[in-house]
Amino acid sequence: MAGNNGGPWGGGRGGGGGDDDRNRGGQNDGRRPGQSSGQIPEIDQIMKKGQEQLRVLMGGRGGSGGGGGTGAGGPRMTRGTVFLGLLAVAVLWLFASFYSVKPEEQSVELFLGKYYKTGDPGLNFAPWPVVTKQIEPVTRERTADIGTGRGQGDAGLMLTRDENIVDIDFQVVWNINDLKKYLFSLRDPQQIVAAVSESAMREIIAQSDLAPILNRDRGIIAAKVQELIQKTLDKANSGVNIVRVNFDKADPPKGVIDSFRAVQAAEQERDRLLKLADAYANRVLAGARGKAAQILEEAEGYRARVVNEAEGEASRFTAVLEEYKKAPEVTRKRLYLETMEKVLGNVDKIILDENGGGAQGVVPYLPLNEMLKSSTKPAPSAPAAKGN
Repeated sequence: MAGNNGGPWGGGRGGGGGDDDRNRGGQNDGRRPGQSSGQIPEIDQIMKKGQEQLRVLMGGRGGSGGGGGTGAGGPRMTRGTVFLGLLAVAVLWLFASFYSVKPEEQSVELFLGKYYKTGDPGLNFAPWPVVTKQIEPVTRERTADIGTGRGQGDAGLMLTRDENIVDIDFQVVWNINDLKKYLFSLRDPQQIVAAVSESAMREIIAQSDLAPILNRDRGIIAAKVQELIQKTLDKANSGVNIVRVNFDKADPPKGVIDSFRAVQAAEQERDRLLKLADAYANRVLAGARGKAAQILEEAEGYRARVVNEAEGEASRFTAVLEEYKKAPEVTRKRLYLETMEKVLGNVDKIILDENGGGAQGVVPYLPLNEMLKSSTKPAPSAPAAKGN
């Protein structure tokens, strides 16, 4: 019983008290007296451990028994170590704050998450973390593909003005011309460009007939679509520039393409026959018009000739009449001689001059003129001999 006189908590210093105190001293190392093992360690130990870890990060050695800047009480922070730490932090801060922008890029700086300014090409300074930056390549071409052939379902099926359905595949090539508008005006630029492009193509196709779309107007339609897309995106302050529109395909839907081609072939044959008929009609009509014009010209010439001849004859008769009135005998004789000249001018004739007593003085006559005419006529050719 005497050995248990340690009070109500058994804390007396009886005969075995010294050993109990030593045992408790070994168990309470690093804790306040009376503190249980589940409580937090001393603050000075936390500070010592933090200093030791920082010294290890700065290039020193850890452990409580190491040398080089450690005393009997454990590792200590020196001025040189603090300076090196601050220098390293400054270098890291400068490295995070300076950035470069390439010629094909643009950058925007954000002050506490809000737009601050646009960076210039070259080296820029944005004090991190208050100011952050975002860099994007603006000259790189991006594409938006629309059409049934590009795995988008019925996106390429569009209705024309003449109520036909056409299957269209096209590609829109775009880049960025204003990074600020691009980042702060569009939630999903790729999806918006694709949606605006499809809407613009549907609007242009709805204003065109099917045949020009399939044959000759693809370049014109692509230019109109590009202009409409750019106008729509500019209204939305998108910062997007449309480089070009590649109009790849325009065909009837797959279900009716064979029938459509048959109709197209029939229409082409009809057009060919119509052109042949028009050419024949033009040729015949031109010939008839030319012949009619020729007949009219000949009739006009004949009329003019007859009228002129009649007027000339009338004028000549009037002139002869005037002369006849002045000298009837002379005029009568002159008319007689002119008439005989016309009558006998082309007649072969022999004139005999009677010399007194009839024809006694006539000499024999040799018709040289007749002989000359007969000699100049070509001899008749002999008939060809018949073969045996």
